Amino acid sequence: MSRLNPENLPAGLCLYGKEWHEGVVGILASRVKEIIHRPVIAFAPAQQQGTLKGSGRSIPGLHLRDALDAVATANPGLLSKFGGHAMAAGLSLELDKLDQFKVAFEKAVSELLSPKSLEKVVETDGELDDHELSLSNAELLSHRFPLGQGFPAPCFDGEFEVLKHRIVGERHLKLTLGLPGVSGIIDAIHFNVPVEALPNRITRVRGVYRLEVNEFRGQRNPQLLFEHLIPL
Repeated sequence: MSRLNPENLPAGLCLYGKEWHEGVVGILASRVKEIIHRPVIAFAPAQQQGTLKGSGRSIPGLHLRDALDAVATANPGLLSKFGGHAMAAGLSLELDKLDQFKVAFEKAVSELLSPKSLEKVVETDGELDDHELSLSNAELLSHRFPLGQGFPAPCFDGEFEVLKHRIVGERHLKLTLGLPGVSGIIDAIHFNVPVEALPNRITRVRGVYRLEVNEFRGQRNPQLLFEHLIPL
């Protein structure tokens, strides 16, 4: 299990884009929440001029509707309406009250969540030996289990020597990793990386990955699909 330290961000984050459509703010909040591990509320202009519609997504440990209720109780008249449940909620407020809401929301989240809850914990199924990173095991993991809601795909963690690396598709990191335990190599990929933050030369990495089958031009090979990756 690896623990990712929280960045220097507020406990609860509010986002607003005047060009955003209210139908996509829930998806936006969800994606940002996954990246920063903070409760996130995204706002877009509502049909009624001068008002905003927001959609929020939470993290374990914070009941989002309760947080909004705390904001409304402490600031009468701030919210036009709100509703939802533990992990998702919606709300409406006037545009000129957005800054006041940001402060009130961050305060409520800070009071309801402990600092430890804001640390993202990545749970894995441990490490695999070099000989276990095989096509047969990749096929076994890919096809023989009822993966989905409540049954997340197995993921593993490990440290690897990087033999080659390059950027493909503008923001995807493609790697060739050495497997000294079997005198072999294995391909790996990490999607949507912050390319500008990568060092020019990467010699070793540590990360959390899934073992999958990569099919290319009729060839089937094992591949590591990294979900979290740190150059060492």
